[in-house]
Amino acid sequence: MSYFFLGVFTTLLILFMFGRIKFKSTPIIERAINKRLSNGPYILAIGGGTGLSTLLRGIKAFTRNITAVVAVTDEGGSSGRIRNEWGMLPPGDVRNCIVALAENDNELKKILDFRFDRGELSGHSLGNLLLLAVTEMCGDFSLAVEKMNHLLSIRGRVLPVTTEGITLMGKTKDGEQVKGELDISKHGASLQEIWLEPVNAKPLPEVVSAVDDADVILLGPGSLFTSVIPNLLLPDFADKLKDSTVPKIYICNLMTQPEETQDMNVVQHLEWLSAALGCVPDFVIVNSEQIPDDIIQAYKQDGATPLYLDYHQREIIKNMGCICVEAPTVLIMNTEKGRFLRHDPQKLASIIFKLFRKIDE
Repeated sequence: MSYFFLGVFTTLLILFMFGRIKFKSTPIIERAINKRLSNGPYILAIGGGTGLSTLLRGIKAFTRNITAVVAVTDEGGSSGRIRNEWGMLPPGDVRNCIVALAENDNELKKILDFRFDRGELSGHSLGNLLLLAVTEMCGDFSLAVEKMNHLLSIRGRVLPVTTEGITLMGKTKDGEQVKGELDISKHGASLQEIWLEPVNAKPLPEVVSAVDDADVILLGPGSLFTSVIPNLLLPDFADKLKDSTVPKIYICNLMTQPEETQDMNVVQHLEWLSAALGCVPDFVIVNSEQIPDDIIQAYKQDGATPLYLDYHQREIIKNMGCICVEAPTVLIMNTEKGRFLRHDPQKLASIIFKLFRKIDE
């Protein structure tokens, strides 16, 4: 990618900074909202991918005291190309979370999610390139993310879990070693062990200190082996989380993921997460809402099945010392390409904050 294009995106950044691109707001309403949100609980949300950004869109309606810690092992698409060509940490998941916490996330999402379809920029999103431009200006990815946090006046902050170049590694039950997020995702169901290289990678100091401020810790939703668990494979961060006495809530996915978690049940998801975390979460949220048969059949063709609890699983989870919270959390998205499932941000946030208030009584 030429420096001409970086210049274009740097110019765009400056326009944002000097307020020439603004989103409308009403001062009186804004002050009232900010006062309410500022008094909300401190939330530490850990994950990556679509799952974490979906969660953030919901919880930002209840509090602005949010720290989102994002995995940086992505290797695919625009993020993978930027990582390989520029040596920068993958920006995609960080960008999605920043957009999710922005005041006007719908309009901002349209702008930053714009994806070029030709030339040397083909496949790149505007948001990824903007983060690349700011990183080149600052010389540091974490500083660039911090600037974007302030620039877009988001409700909370987004942090990469580390600024070190880390690679996800794994070993299958047959003894085969797999390397990288893409390879891990293809062998997830047969994995026996997972780790990061270098094994002594350090989390950002701000990530570790965020645990001390948290009133509740949220894990997931998101791809188990490539979005949620990678954050927990940094020993200093995992140890800090393990020692924290605040409630830890694991938000289970709606469906299994083809190849990565194919044929796994809720208990197996929870066991893998607990092994990486070093302790069992206090709560696990599992969808109880019936998914339409046509959607189940469409997902089944790719190897994905719904994640529900049965009596046997409930008993196992209870014996693990974890409380099951079963509630409707499904959002059906109708698109030109078909019907897709996502967690409903509002439903999920409502469940989390009702649970938090009950714990806090």
